Amino acid sequence: MGDALVAPQHETHTAPPAVQSRTESESAGGIDSPNSTEPKPLAGPVEEEKKDWLPRSWGQPKIAIVIALSLSGTIFLALVIALPVALTHRRNHDQSVAYEPKYHHNHPSYQSKANRPLFALHNFPDPSLRQHNGTWYAFATNPKKKSPNTIHLPVATSTDFVNWTLHKGYDALPTMGDWERKENHWAPDMIQRHDGKFVVYYSGLVKHYGKHHCIGAAVSQDSDPLGPYIPQNEPFACPHKYGGAIDPSPFQDTDGTMYVTYKADGNTVGHGGDCNNGKDPLVPTPIFLQQVQKDGVTKVGDPVTILDREQSDGPLVEAPNIIRSADGTYFLFFSSHCFSTLGYNVKYAHSKSIKGPYQRADRALLQTGDFDLKAPGGATVAPDGTKMVFHANCGGARCMYVSGIDIRSNHTIIVSTLDLPSNSAGDS
Repeated sequence: MGDALVAPQHETHTAPPAVQSRTESESAGGIDSPNSTEPKPLAGPVEEEKKDWLPRSWGQPKIAIVIALSLSGTIFLALVIALPVALTHRRNHDQSVAYEPKYHHNHPSYQSKANRPLFALHNFPDPSLRQHNGTWYAFATNPKKKSPNTIHLPVATSTDFVNWTLHKGYDALPTMGDWERKENHWAPDMIQRHDGKFVVYYSGLVKHYGKHHCIGAAVSQDSDPLGPYIPQNEPFACPHKYGGAIDPSPFQDTDGTMYVTYKADGNTVGHGGDCNNGKDPLVPTPIFLQQVQKDGVTKVGDPVTILDREQSDGPLVEAPNIIRSADGTYFLFFSSHCFSTLGYNVKYAHSKSIKGPYQRADRALLQTGDFDLKAPGGATVAPDGTKMVFHANCGGARCMYVSGIDIRSNHTIIVSTLDLPSNSAGDS
């Protein structure tokens, strides 16, 4: 990824099967217009006294041939003009067309090589982030989404936030709940509850519900963040009105109150286009906030909407994540646009109340072009607001990156230098 700094990646080899790669198509450049050949004009004798464009000696068959040739030439020219336009329009919905963000980051932080995010793991999209007893834990979308035999809940760990170990062959969610299918588990996140056990939330494909996802919850057998986790037999959240739900993220406030925020997957019932919601009428994709009891799975009241897509977000908003700063301000991180396009990004908003309203920032925190990244998104921020993990396109996959961030007193956030341990490789 350009001259991005690369941190060594260590892998712990345990029993097979190994994590399988999920590929995403990624190419560069635009469309070259085909060479157009303009038909040559038909020539005939010039008679100044007569304005006929064909000699009188030509019969009806020859005239018909000339007319047919002229029409063919016109059609050919129309195709030459229209084809590049049509192809360009089609490719505007994928990664291969050149992308120009609406706003550019002029802050010096985005020009500093010292602030460049570090590559952490290959093929590790939608990463979560938690620290427990000095070790960082990250869960991710399963590596081969359509295979029921793939690892459902891949996990990686780090003791310094820079060098990460993927636990190959290990599945933190080896069994399924009664409601879900065995493939397509997305965007997990976990939190520790009052009794020391951990709860992981994830997006699962629902049985007998087409290709729609809902939110599942699973509880660890003991106080080990690695699990294994035992799933609940009913989905945690499944709003059929919105086509299901994805991207859960738990949060515990300073008074101990627990919440789960997630995205209502409205674009799955859209009308086509980017992420199935690029054609009018566009449907809502609200981000919900659900309070839960101390067990992490029992809901308190109804969910409340804290954000929804706007015109500038394209087809959707998703991947919510909430933290609270030292001055009591709540920050909501989220992504907009379709994950399969270069418009995908990391945005944020702030509020004095966890239930909103949230005021959006003027600029995205990360977008295509920043530090030579492509389609950064799916971010999770550490509770102290100084570290962040996210994914971005890399070599046909979506890779995990780590970075530092700085929350300013005026509620703006910038990417900043990541404080590296003395034994970490971050200068390459």
